Amino acid sequence: MTKLELQVAWRYLRSRRGSKLLSLISIIAIGGVMVGVSALIVIIGVMNGLQRDLREKILVGSPDIRVLTYGEDLKITEWPEVLAKVKTQPGVVAAAPFVLTEGLMSAGFDYRSGVYIVGLQPQARGVPDVTTIRSHVTQGDFRFASTDGQHRGVVLGKLLALRFNKWAGDSINLLTSGGGKMNPVTGGMVPTLEKFEVTGIVSTGMYEYDNSYVFIALDKAQRLAGLGDGVTGIEVKTTDRWEAAGVASQLVAALGWPYRTVDWQEQNRSLFQALKLEKLGMGVILLLIVLVAAFNIVSTLTMVVADKTKEIGILKAMGMPSKSIRRIFFFQGLVIGVVGTALGLILGFAGALALDKYQFIKLDAQVYFIDHLPVSTQPLDVMWIIIASIAIAAIATVYPSVQASRLFPIEAIRHE
Repeated sequence: MTKLELQVAWRYLRSRRGSKLLSLISIIAIGGVMVGVSALIVIIGVMNGLQRDLREKILVGSPDIRVLTYGEDLKITEWPEVLAKVKTQPGVVAAAPFVLTEGLMSAGFDYRSGVYIVGLQPQARGVPDVTTIRSHVTQGDFRFASTDGQHRGVVLGKLLALRFNKWAGDSINLLTSGGGKMNPVTGGMVPTLEKFEVTGIVSTGMYEYDNSYVFIALDKAQRLAGLGDGVTGIEVKTTDRWEAAGVASQLVAALGWPYRTVDWQEQNRSLFQALKLEKLGMGVILLLIVLVAAFNIVSTLTMVVADKTKEIGILKAMGMPSKSIRRIFFFQGLVIGVVGTALGLILGFAGALALDKYQFIKLDAQVYFIDHLPVSTQPLDVMWIIIASIAIAAIATVYPSVQASRLFPIEAIRHE
């Protein structure tokens, strides 16, 4: 654009009476873009934050990969050999056996509650941390060291401990079906009952873990689950969580039948797919605000064309080509789009930071797994918002600029 075109475009943006301020209709158009962009920044940031926070909380007690087995018993009997083979595979940082079963927890009273029983190797030097669950302990530790010296310690989720009012030093009972063994006389299930001493409390911030999970020593979990010397599977930590699917495929190829793997994305596929779809839907809906702002730009420039018809006719009569007229109005729309986008980014980032820091919106942790709206703004999303906003603003200038460039000089000068 030439200097003359820029001067004319800037003059058309300003108020009539020699003021250097933008005209009211230009400010309204900029405000529309600003609101749309800021809303996109905040909402997309919230959706990203939800995905990140849920992912991190889920993976507190869930490994990158689980190595499981097919078969009727669904247990790995020769797990030491499998564990050694898993550790040698590329991309594997750490691996450890685990037991996962379900049971009932009681505290010596009539009240009982269903819980997930997780068996882990007691915390000690040389025992790998496949997940970060041990780092979230608020009381005690994961050594499962009971006062009788038999490793009958249990670590309870914080909400579960509150529900039963059981803390370090107290006793609880765990009851399971004992591996599904039947009594040949009565025909009923033979339950297994074990008494444990609370030696730790864990708080992950995720309702499911804190309200329903108990952690005990691996050998005690084997007995409760009726697995004998077997385990439920091998949990694996990889060098890069996002490469877990590839490492899982390599493990299947290396271990062969009857072993299978489940990575963290596959375990929670429905949840993350729902969040991804919701993020896309919210983005499309909020983009409509920017489209409404684009109509504001169209109406603003159309009003400018109608108001400046005589001046456009004089400029064309003096020799200014139609393409210069188009560039003048394109520049006007571009200024509105760029300024509105910039102000929207500032407002959006400020709103996102305030929402994340002060946690204005509280959530029910029993429903949403988290107690507030987390915010995470990602550079790629911000880039697409900027490109979309400026592109829409630029496209909105097409009709008014073409309309202005097609004016005939004589008719434009005669225009009332």
